[in-house]
Amino acid sequence: MRKTLFAAGEYYHIYNRGTDKRDVFLCKEDMERFFLCMNEFNVLEPIGSLFELQYRKPLGGLASKGQLVEFVAYCLNQNHYHFILKQIEEKGIEKFMQRLGTGYTMYFNEKYERNGGLFQGPYKAKHVSTDEYLLHLSVYINLNHEAHQLGGLASKLSMSSKEEYFGIETTNFCKKDIVLKRFSSNTDYMVFSRNTLKDIIKRKEDEKDLIEVLLEA
Repeated sequence: MRKTLFAAGEYYHIYNRGTDKRDVFLCKEDMERFFLCMNEFNVLEPIGSLFELQYRKPLGGLASKGQLVEFVAYCLNQNHYHFILKQIEEKGIEKFMQRLGTGYTMYFNEKYERNGGLFQGPYKAKHVSTDEYLLHLSVYINLNHEAHQLGGLASKLSMSSKEEYFGIETTNFCKKDIVLKRFSSNTDYMVFSRNTLKDIIKRKEDEKDLIEVLLEA
């Protein structure tokens, strides 16, 4: 039974990875399909076929009316994902995540002729309790592939809300005001993000060094 009790109007860090650390996105098409699921499953009423829906309307943020959750930030990497979600409707996160996990797993298993679970158990959830936590978490998620220093194919198979936050992309899939209201411009947030990323990478390196010292002791 899930211990986290989601409250309306609160923000949560939601994340999960592939079972046995396996890749859950094997190509760009898979990542685009997952993003389609993020968009189309975020409704109060169950939807019909995703295959039909993708030809009836373009991708993009849904109107706030009728949504289960609001996306604040997201990132998709080859073997894991991170979201910041705000719950709008009662049990909105639970309903949305159940649809997302089930819908994408069915697609993946059919495409690659496999059976069984795709993700490593239930998704993880942490309450974002302060504005400062939300601010730094947005950077970690938007620049997640850089925080993990992923290169090569892994960096090409990544997708995040970074372009929205940096003003590179004009889409409004995410509700960014809760973060960007702290900055005078997208550029200021970009500078903050780059500086924060340096701290994140250094902290990860320091923790790795400490573990190596303890193992050698």
